[in-house]
Amino acid sequence: MLIDSHAHLQDKAYRKDREEVIERAFSEGLAGIVCVGYDIESSAETLELAHRYPNIFAVVGVHPHDAKTLSEEAQSELFRMARDPRVVAVGEIGLDFYRDLSPRDVQREAFRVQIRIAKELGKPIVIHDRDAHQEVLQIIKEENAGENGGVMHCYSGSWPMAIELLKLGFYISFAGPLTFKNARKAVEVAGKVPLERVLVETDCPYLTPEPYRGRRNEPVHVREVAKKLAEIRRKSWEEVAYLTSRNTKEVFRIR
Repeated sequence: MLIDSHAHLQDKAYRKDREEVIERAFSEGLAGIVCVGYDIESSAETLELAHRYPNIFAVVGVHPHDAKTLSEEAQSELFRMARDPRVVAVGEIGLDFYRDLSPRDVQREAFRVQIRIAKELGKPIVIHDRDAHQEVLQIIKEENAGENGGVMHCYSGSWPMAIELLKLGFYISFAGPLTFKNARKAVEVAGKVPLERVLVETDCPYLTPEPYRGRRNEPVHVREVAKKLAEIRRKSWEEVAYLTSRNTKEVFRIR
């Protein structure tokens, strides 16, 4: 039943063996993969994969790193893609004040614009938040961004912030860092979030979980995140796999 709720299968890291990676994931038991774009080109590639594979679902959007590319023309193209039935959300969108690859005011405006696109289309959002917790929360509240649901991808915030996000209609997703030895904050939050609001993901090809850390990540490794969550919550792996997959289907309205 396990679903990888956030992957980047269109990434160049899979250029030579993308089909094998996808086949391995499904042959080893994954029920689905949510493939997420980060600019217009990668979003189009994500949508193409979703049309080729019935168990891959597309999320389209412009990452804060690429916010400066979100021209009016790009907004129109994003809106067109997001209307496709194979697109289950708009993302990944948000703020990244760690690398600042786009100016912060441009990031803020791109975040708001894409929230509004998602709201107009009645679709949830997938949020990237790095070193920008309070501003992300502020924009979410001002834009009523949780109206159609959403996911805090690879959550790195505090438990008090998670409480606010849960109240606003968001799900909390955990990735490979949950398995790292120094993951005290993530482990704390993962131990408290209601199980009906938790997702698991790989963010592959990045953030490879233990015991594969140091290698390229891929969707099949989402099992390690689910196993760690099961350990933290003192549940069986099977129960966590079932619950997180059910949650993924609910937030993205996957039938």
